[in-house]
Amino acid sequence: MKKHGMLNSHIAKVLADLGHTDLIAIADAGLPVPDGVPKIDLSLTAGVPAFRDVTGLVAGEMAVEKVIAASEIKDANPENASFIESHFSAQTIEYISHEEFKRLTQKAKAVIRTGEMTPYANCILQAGVIF
Repeated sequence: MKKHGMLNSHIAKVLADLGHTDLIAIADAGLPVPDGVPKIDLSLTAGVPAFRDVTGLVAGEMAVEKVIAASEIKDANPENASFIESHFSAQTIEYISHEEFKRLTQKAKAVIRTGEMTPYANCILQAGVIF
């Protein structure tokens, strides 16, 4: 049995398989998942697990060089927008329209669905390298 780090075997597998510039999405409970993109559904009930908890844990397990979020999060969800800005202050953060965001999820290696029930609580993490 694994002693520490990411215990979810599906997420651990996706993270281990990521290469430079690959994408992984962390999604609220309402974000549509494109056909053909694996969905790792962690949602238990409204708000559990939270977007910030899942994003922080996943980001702690991978080299993140860039974060992409919907520009609408700034006005509609300032608490989670602030989390993204502070948690990823050392990475590039790119804001795009929510429609563009949904299209970009088609290129994700996986979408991790949380129980988050606040608007635009989604981000895409682009893998960097550790060397």
